[in-house]
Amino acid sequence: KINMHFGNTIIPGILNDSKPARELISRLPYTVRASRYDFDVCGIMDEPLSFSDEDLVPGWKNGDIDFTVQGDYFTILFANEENCYGEFVNLGAIDCAPYMMDSLHDSFDILIEPAQ
Repeated sequence: KINMHFGNTIIPGILNDSKPARELISRLPYTVRASRYDFDVCGIMDEPLSFSDEDLVPGWKNGDIDFTVQGDYFTILFANEENCYGEFVNLGAIDCAPYMMDSLHDSFDILIEPAQ
């Protein structure tokens, strides 16, 4: 379990047991500069995560925490799964309703840390 701090807003998440997710866990606490868009929050990771073709999944589900291989983005996809596209490395999911992301706007540093 992790907590992602967007200023005073904390979004909980659960990472899976994949090799890329374990690599992210080994970097915690980790901060990534990100921006809010129509259906996701994403920011470029300083150092991309390692992955193999077996880690790639088509599209996303609302609430997914993913690494996008096109641009090395850490991303939280909270809407628009019915129109999803591309391939992603799924790292886990947020542990709250996707609408909780609605209060986030503009750009911010996301501090990702293990949940206490």
